[in-house]
Amino acid sequence: MTTGVLRNPDFVRFIGSHVANELGANISRVALPLVAVLVLHAGPAEVGLLTALQTAALLVIGLPAGVWVDRLRRRHVMMASDLTRCVLLAGIPLAAQFGLLSIGMMYAVALLVGMAQVFNDVADQTYLPDLVATEQLSDGNAKLEIVRSGAFMAGPGVGGVLVQTITAPFTILMTALGAFASVLLLGSIRAPDKPPAHSEPRPLLHDIGEGLAHVWRDRLLRAFAFSSAGTNLCVSAVVGLSVLFLSDVVRLPPTAIGILLMSGGVGGLVGGFSGAWLARRYGSARMTWLGFFAASPFGLLLPMTQADWRVSFFAITSMALSWGAVLSNIGQATYRQSTTPQHMLGRVNASVRFLVWGTMPLGALLGGLVAQQIGVRQALWVFMIGRLLSAVPLLFSPLPRMRDFSELRTRS
Repeated sequence: MTTGVLRNPDFVRFIGSHVANELGANISRVALPLVAVLVLHAGPAEVGLLTALQTAALLVIGLPAGVWVDRLRRRHVMMASDLTRCVLLAGIPLAAQFGLLSIGMMYAVALLVGMAQVFNDVADQTYLPDLVATEQLSDGNAKLEIVRSGAFMAGPGVGGVLVQTITAPFTILMTALGAFASVLLLGSIRAPDKPPAHSEPRPLLHDIGEGLAHVWRDRLLRAFAFSSAGTNLCVSAVVGLSVLFLSDVVRLPPTAIGILLMSGGVGGLVGGFSGAWLARRYGSARMTWLGFFAASPFGLLLPMTQADWRVSFFAITSMALSWGAVLSNIGQATYRQSTTPQHMLGRVNASVRFLVWGTMPLGALLGGLVAQQIGVRQALWVFMIGRLLSAVPLLFSPLPRMRDFSELRTRS
């Protein structure tokens, strides 16, 4: 029986850096737009562009980031990323203090911070197999998902309290200090940072193509990519319509809307806490299957939400889908980390993130267009049925016949 990853002091330092990093990133999600509104008096279009730039980095730098992560020491990449974020974010309160802050500077910081975060996200998934044993990957990924879900749920609330008590620019300074704390924690890890595999330098596009080709050739990775891309497209459409649906269609007060929107974080935490146990009890592949298929039917409850007892349908859907998404994330990350050759794991992680997350901006846009044509509630039916159908590619993959992902390593 393997010991838990929390008995590994280096993993504890690693997850500590995640707490600082993820909480800071989710506070920034609220604090950056509030700086633009409260300090620069930005309008809706400017705030919308600022928010978009925070997530646009994946499309700009997502694939090249995987190549560079494979060419460099992974822990060094994370430390450089956090230090870059620290410097960029600390510049905002400094510029505001001297009256030099502008919306153009905010745009530049949002984009560059997003780019640094992309490198960090790709590197940390690639670094985990260097830190824990293969049989502990599910447990390690589950612990990281707990941190991500908790930070996603708590970050905006913490950010709002900080903005109200110490002002928006100094809230940004706190996130910069969090990034610096992450640098210190990563630097304290005692396990040596493995050097990259030595090979002749090759063109960037060649290495990007190699990562994408590996995803395409692997039947299970390909099925995961298609299924998750469709799921994220539909979910991003639903998320984009949720506030409008709850306020204008269901007609709930703002306090109730806020509580309902937090319910997904609860499901994510439950998924993180139960993921490692489910993987041990039923197998890593079966846990991933459960994440895709057991939660999806609950999505059909959401369009039936009404301003009576059926308001619970929205919370049930959010918790169930978040729970399933976290189980799926744990399983997919574990599969990539345990089956992909180490010298190209960065490129494979980056390729999957690019393909899977790249559909999210399209989904948000599509959700608005469909709702404009057929109505918000009807659009939610369309996208929730679409999410249910997104799991179909997995029916034709090896996943339904597997218990553990280690079976593929045994057969090969």
